[in-house]
Amino acid sequence: AHHQGGCGMQQIDWADFQRVELRVGTVLSAVVNAKALKPAYVLQIDLGELGVKQSSAQLTAHYQCTQLVGRQVLCVCNFAAKRVAGVRSDVLVTGVYDADNRVVLASFDQPLPNGARLA
Repeated sequence: AHHQGGCGMQQIDWADFQRVELRVGTVLSAVVNAKALKPAYVLQIDLGELGVKQSSAQLTAHYQCTQLVGRQVLCVCNFAAKRVAGVRSDVLVTGVYDADNRVVLASFDQPLPNGARLA
């Protein structure tokens, strides 16, 4: 039987983790996605060597558009692009749900180069 980690958590190896391309980007612009059923912003994110990518993110509970511009975020960059409420979403912006089920963005305590990869 395969050994399971604590809490029945499935263990992965380093190669599994490396397959997920998590990179830092800076939000260049944030606008409300008027077509979204759940309130969301369309973000343009500068990911350095990967270029500028678009993302649709449900961040309206804790963040105004103006608070997002210039902010560095952590993105999953190697999911297939998908369409969300009429918008092409190239990358997934990462965050964690708070106790009220509202997204709080993953963030860093020092400025980083755009495109830097989570190590």
